[in-house]
Order: sequence, then structure tokens, then C-alpha cells
Amino acid sequence: MKTASVAFATMVLAAATITAAAQPFQGLGPMGRIDANQDGQITKEEAAAARARLFTRLDKNGDGLVEEAEIDVARQAIIDRATMMEARLSLQWQRLDKDGDGKVSAAEFQSHAMFFDLADRNGDGTVGKDEIELLRGLFGRDG
Repeated sequence: MKTASVAFATMVLAAATITAAAQPFQGLGPMGRIDANQDGQITKEEAAAARARLFTRLDKNGDGLVEEAEIDVARQAIIDRATMMEARLSLQWQRLDKDGDGKVSAAEFQSHAMFFDLADRNGDGTVGKDEIELLRGLFGRDG
């Protein structure tokens, strides 16, 4: 179990670094925050600063160490987020299947803006910046 947790922590830290170096990041989302000077490129220094921030977030008790229990908290947050998204998507799919036959025709699909409705968290008929940022976080899409 301890090896799995260390591997998980290593993957999280590596993913942050690799993703940070993979493409230019301008605009919204976590990658925009990594690009501190907003020049569309991530420097080694910006990536290192992002890793340091991630370590601080994982180190919930602030003792300078990331322990298995702290990784378990992060893991559970990921599982909770995935469970929530699965439930939302299932509900949206049921709404698409107007006749309840377990299949969605092209007409049923086009008559309902599934992803727009998913993004419109407060149901006001518009998708605002805060809702877009939330969706990006839920889907793990940055920038």
C-alpha cells in the first residue's frame, strides 16, 4: 500500500511537470496559473514553483512531508469528483433518452444540449467564467 501511495504521489508530481512543459498556456485554468508571467510558455522555474505549490497542497499538516494519509485524502477527492461526474452524466443521458428505450436517436441527441446543461451549473441558461473553470477542473482540462 505504501509503495502504491508513493507511486501515486510521484505520478501526480510528474504529471504536473510534464503537463506544464507540454504546451503554451494562456487564459483560464490551472496551467494559466503555472505560466506566472502569462507569456504562453512554462519555464523550468515556473514548473518548479508549480511543483512546490502542489507539494504544499498535498502536505495537509504542513510538516514538510507527504504522508500516505495525505495521499489518501487526495485520492478520495479524485474518486469523489469522478463519482459526481458519473452521476451527472448518467442523469443527462437519461434526459436525452426521451422515449426511454435505452437508446438515443440523433433527433433526441440534437434536441438537448447535454454538455451545455452540464456546464450551466446554476441553471440560468448561460455559462459563465466560473462555470467554465469548474468544468475544466472536473474534467482535468487546463487552459
